Amino acid sequence: MSLKDIASALGLSVTTISRALNGYDDVAEETRLRIQQEARRRGYRPNPVARSLKTGKTNALGLLFPSSPLPFNGTSFVDVIGAIAQALAEREVDLLIVADTPENDHRSLQRMLRSRYVSGLIVAHTTRQDSRLAKLQQLNFPFLALGRSELTAPYAWFDFDHYTGPRMAVDHYVAQGLRRIAWLGSHLDQAFVSQRREGYLSAMQRHGFDSDLCWQTDPSRLEGYRATRQLLALPQPPQALIADSSSLGEGAAIALREMGRLSGPERIELMIYNGLPADSVIDVPVASIAQATWPAIGQQVAEMALRLMAGEPVSSLQVLWQPELKIP
Repeated sequence: MSLKDIASALGLSVTTISRALNGYDDVAEETRLRIQQEARRRGYRPNPVARSLKTGKTNALGLLFPSSPLPFNGTSFVDVIGAIAQALAEREVDLLIVADTPENDHRSLQRMLRSRYVSGLIVAHTTRQDSRLAKLQQLNFPFLALGRSELTAPYAWFDFDHYTGPRMAVDHYVAQGLRRIAWLGSHLDQAFVSQRREGYLSAMQRHGFDSDLCWQTDPSRLEGYRATRQLLALPQPPQALIADSSSLGEGAAIALREMGRLSGPERIELMIYNGLPADSVIDVPVASIAQATWPAIGQQVAEMALRLMAGEPVSSLQVLWQPELKIP
């Protein structure tokens, strides 16, 4: 099916058909409705690449994430991508996934910008000094950052208060009379990782407790398991353990279960950011620092990205959601 077929059926020029279907306002409304009705009847769908070359706009957004370290070691990021893609699809906007790294001068990012396949970018896994955001800001290309960074000019961002969640967790365990509260976190250079760790350290300092149990490792189930066994082998093992990711938390839970410390009178309290994975082998309820459901995050990010594309000022597109504790 082509524009020529629709033009021939309606006795109009191909130019008129094209301009009507691409939203130009120099086509009479009655004519536009006739063209749209005929296009729907014939099942016509425009070629998005050809349309972008003509109008300079696309019905697509890109999601940019760092290829190293690979962020797919847990289900959380995959769930977020799926939720954003579904929310955009409901608005007939496609989501293109782009892996990028600063080590090769952001070639993937530059190639995406040259291609004109997307009208804007959602940038995931931000760092405090994020060269991707600085580059996009320099080029005046619209972007929505998933996480905050230190930039010289305002920009659009969506984030959680990662600093507050661990403070709430420490306060919760202190109220139960616990003092040896361990932190099991990632060592990756990402803004949310350092913000969560700083929240924990700040809370421990405020209560006058030592922070010698602040451990950092690879964010994997295996490393969570290994680190927990090492923590429990200390002369003074922790009374509570806070894990900053589902992968580390499940590894910790497996180790605690093996050692008979996940439940019962000798249990060690465990709290996990975002809770256990949906397919976890652990069937014991575990406390969590909850941020939001994946569909809610997807809807929020999609809405903000579309508002950005519509030209809203970035100062009105800065949203910080608060966490909550879920105690079984």
